[in-house]
Amino acid sequence: MSSLYPDLSQRILEMSEGDDEFRVELTSAIYNGLVELETKYSEGLQNKDELKIQQIRHKLKPTLSMFEFDQLTDSLQEGKTILETEGFGVSFEMHFNDFLQKLKTAISEVENLQN
Repeated sequence: MSSLYPDLSQRILEMSEGDDEFRVELTSAIYNGLVELETKYSEGLQNKDELKIQQIRHKLKPTLSMFEFDQLTDSLQEGKTILETEGFGVSFEMHFNDFLQKLKTAISEVENLQN
């Protein structure tokens, strides 16, 4: 468990209220959501599709907030600001690389909880 999300396992346990089957399903849903975020955000950059990025950001924002993925939430907000002020360009690509690194860490964290 990394120091970025030390309470993630506990938050999932609290939400599942002792129901191990639900805990497994919840963990899987979080994992799948993060993987989808990675896919759609990458596609959005590749296709310069701001709408695709906006849609996945809105879809995952409640999950990110609920499970305290604060670094991802902050980074998504930063990306939104960059797109609104500068569009796709060097700044957004730099943001994307940083965001992707944070996202991969979160995906790894959740993946480890699935075992």
